[in-house]
Amino acid sequence: MKRTTQNRFKALTSACVLSMMATVAWSQGPSIRWLGTLGGDWSSAFGVSADGSVVVGRSRNSTGQEIAFRWTALGGMQSLGTFGGDRSGAVSVSANGNIVVGWAYDAQGRWRAFRWENNQMQDLGTLGGTVSEAWGVSADGSAIVGYAADSQGRWRACRWANGAVTALFGSDWVYPHSWAWDVSDDGSVIVGAEAKYDYNYDFWRLRAFRWRQGSKQSFTNGEAFAVSADGTVAAGRYDVIQRDCYDEYDCYYYIAGEYAFRTTWSNNTYNTRTMRLGNDSFGHSAFDVSADGSIVVGISDGKAFRWTQSGVEDLNVTYANLLTNGSRLISAFAISRNGRYIVGVGYNGATRRDEAFLLDTGSRCTPHNGDADNNGCIDDADLLAVLFAFGNTGSDLGRVDVNCDGVVDDADLLQVLFNFGSGC
Repeated sequence: MKRTTQNRFKALTSACVLSMMATVAWSQGPSIRWLGTLGGDWSSAFGVSADGSVVVGRSRNSTGQEIAFRWTALGGMQSLGTFGGDRSGAVSVSANGNIVVGWAYDAQGRWRAFRWENNQMQDLGTLGGTVSEAWGVSADGSAIVGYAADSQGRWRACRWANGAVTALFGSDWVYPHSWAWDVSDDGSVIVGAEAKYDYNYDFWRLRAFRWRQGSKQSFTNGEAFAVSADGTVAAGRYDVIQRDCYDEYDCYYYIAGEYAFRTTWSNNTYNTRTMRLGNDSFGHSAFDVSADGSIVVGISDGKAFRWTQSGVEDLNVTYANLLTNGSRLISAFAISRNGRYIVGVGYNGATRRDEAFLLDTGSRCTPHNGDADNNGCIDDADLLAVLFAFGNTGSDLGRVDVNCDGVVDDADLLQVLFNFGSGC
C-alpha cells in the first residue's frame, strides 16, 4: 500500500477516530457493582468467569438460610438450591461460566460436593464416608478438586474426573486430613493443604502442598488456596510457627502470625514470598491468582488487596472514587483469568450490609497509534493483523484492539490507516 493511502484517509477520518477513542476511554474506566442478595442481609462472591459475566458465591435468603448463587448481568442472582438441606455454597466456576462447583447439605444434614450445570445439581459422592466438598474446577470444567471423607472419617484431598472420584495421595497418622483448593487449567497440578490437630495446644497444624503428575510436594506452613493456569505459581496463607519452652525439657509450638504468600516454581525448586498491608501479624491471606500468576488478590488487615510486581495495594485506596456512602471492600476472593475482574465481599454503604461485589478494574489494554506488532513501524503487517482479527471481541485481544474497546472493528482499522507509514 502506498503512502498516498494514508494521505487520502487522514483528513477524512481523524476527527472520527479521535472521537471514538475519547468515548472508549470513558467507557473502559473502572467500575464496581454490588450484586445484592437472595432476599436476606448478606452475600459474598467466591468465583468469577473469565470475562466477568458470571459470578458465584453464597447469600442469605429471606428465611436466613445461606444458599449458593450464580449471578449474571442479565438474570441477576439465582439460587442454586441444596440437596434437601438448609444451606449450600458455590465456590468456583469454569472459564465460560457454565459449570459451578461447591457444596450443599442433604436432608440428613450431610454436606456433599456438587457440580451444577444447566440448572441441574449433581452429587459428586465421597470416598466411602458421608461428607465431601468441591472447591476448585479446571478451565473447561472437566476436573474438579476438593476433599471427600473416607470410610474411617478422614478428609482426603481428591479429584473428580471422568465420573469418578480419586484420592490424590495416602493418609498417615502424622497428617491424617487433607484437602485440595484449586487446580490448573488442564487439571494436572493441584494445590491445597494437609492437617493434623495438636490436642496439647489446641490448634490445627497445616502445611501447603502442590500435587503434580501423581507426586506431592509439601512446600510451606499454611494452606495453598490458588494456582496459576500452568501450575507454576501458587498463593495462600503462610502460618508462622514459633517454638517456646518453659524449660529445656518442656517446649511447645504455636501460630505466631499469618501472612499472605505467593510461591513460584522453576523445575523442582520453589521460591516463596510473603505480603501484607500494615504491621499486624494476623489477618493476611491470598485467595486467588490471575491465569499467568502475575496478580494476587486476598485480604490483609480487614481490607481487600491486590499484589503485582509493583507491590501490595489496598483496593479501597486505589478505587476510592468508586466507594460511595462509606462503602469498603473487605476481602477479594477471586480474580478473572486476565486480571481485570475481582470479586469478593464488602460493606455496601447504600444498603448497609456486607454484600458481594464485582469490581471491573478497567481494560488492561493500552491504546496505541496502530503499531499492532509493536516494531516501531506502522505498515502492511499491522494492517493485516487488524484485518485478520476483525470482528473479534473480548477483554484480552492484544494490540490488534488498537483503541482497547473490547472489539476489533472499523475504529481500529482507521487508526492504523491514519498513521500508516509512521516510524518506517
